[in-house]
Amino acid sequence: MGLQLKEIVPWGRSLAEYIQMFALSPADRQRRILDCGGGPASFNAEMTAQGHSIQSCDPLYQFSAEQITQRVTETRSLILEKVREYQQNYVWTVISDPETLGDMRLTAMRQFIDDFPQGLADGRYHVAQLPSLPYANQQFDLAVCGHLLFSYSDNLSLDLHQRSIQELCRVAREVRIFPVLTLNGDRSPWLAPIISERQKAGYSADLVTVAYEFQKGGNQMLRIVPIA
Repeated sequence: MGLQLKEIVPWGRSLAEYIQMFALSPADRQRRILDCGGGPASFNAEMTAQGHSIQSCDPLYQFSAEQITQRVTETRSLILEKVREYQQNYVWTVISDPETLGDMRLTAMRQFIDDFPQGLADGRYHVAQLPSLPYANQQFDLAVCGHLLFSYSDNLSLDLHQRSIQELCRVAREVRIFPVLTLNGDRSPWLAPIISERQKAGYSADLVTVAYEFQKGGNQMLRIVPIA
């Protein structure tokens, strides 16, 4: 059975957040970038508007802009209820409160939805998901993956993580994954074995502290680069 719209909980982030989450320098943003599991983020729309080379993949993209808009409307209040329930797990400095968070996410998602039809036509959005991506070897200079791998360690096995990260390393010269915590705020149990496996495969796999921290303790990304 394919993915059902009712299973989707859309939650989009902005270019400004991506820059902080993945420590994207101006030089990084000039590279050919893949946003894997990008969902309804405005990263692609904003990067494209600035003239950068960006593609995004996610199973969400099988649905129309109208369907995604409907799902955003249905789920936004439910997500914010959960955020309020676990408000103590987040850092409320840059983002002051749940209402501000909701407004930020809605702004990003609206930018995505406005861009989505043209982005599909341009080939910037692809219906795809890990661990199998429809891209050539080393097609991208950089692949970023946010709030998917490690975040859902309770649902996604170590084997799936390993195959997914191998696939990201196949399609991109460098991989950055953020955060390295689970949704519960614990360091992912898959982090250490992933680092070990990548090192044995000839990569450097380093934890890098970044400027972004909303989930308490969630201010590190995993950066994976071939040693040779």
